[in-house]
Amino acid sequence: MSTQTTGRLFLIPNVLGDTAPLEVMPISVKKTIEALRCFVFEKEKAGRAFVKSISPNIPQDNITVHLLNKFTTEEDLTAMLLPLQNGEDMGLITDAGCPGVADPGASLVARAHANNMRVIPLVGPSSILLAVMAAGLNGQSFAFNGYLPIDKGERRKAIKQYEKKSIELNQTQVFIETPYRNNVLLDELSKALRPKTLLSVACDITLPTEFIKTATAEAWRNNKEDLHKRPTVFSLLGS
Repeated sequence: MSTQTTGRLFLIPNVLGDTAPLEVMPISVKKTIEALRCFVFEKEKAGRAFVKSISPNIPQDNITVHLLNKFTTEEDLTAMLLPLQNGEDMGLITDAGCPGVADPGASLVARAHANNMRVIPLVGPSSILLAVMAAGLNGQSFAFNGYLPIDKGERRKAIKQYEKKSIELNQTQVFIETPYRNNVLLDELSKALRPKTLLSVACDITLPTEFIKTATAEAWRNNKEDLHKRPTVFSLLGS
């Protein structure tokens, strides 16, 4: 596929849930996958299922798979670069959304750059960016902060710190939570934030059950949405 000395690393987006891939991403993603035979997945079963869903005619036995997750070692990363060094193109696919964003794939991308290899990001759904787009908060300046602390006291402290930072910088603060803790977090946010602080909740983005709403913390106290075990992105803009 590639005529370069080294192969190209394609960053291939995945769906955010149970939806048809080509409903949320361009045909170029399908064409790229069909031209590749070497992939990096977080989980092999999930990665193979996605490839099959978007291109069922690819023989699974012809696919070479590398795994990149929290157990990946430096030696593993070095081995993953070998196909690229030998001129073969490779696709990096995360479990959901875009590789390298809140995702361990960033380590492989960094290695590719350090070895002067071409990195090509493909268009697809990113829950973080879609949540910011739909929030109606400050899209000129925002920060993704990952997960809040698990400890209740530390979590409340973090919420107040993010709100303070948001007010000082006029910056939207974005974070996520383990899905089964979503309802508890929404309740804590509605109580800990200032009454007029805006809080946006983006749940099941791109899915038929999608729910996106922005309201004041005060309004959220009396109008809760059941977010249990539903992937959700929270955004706030302090006031």
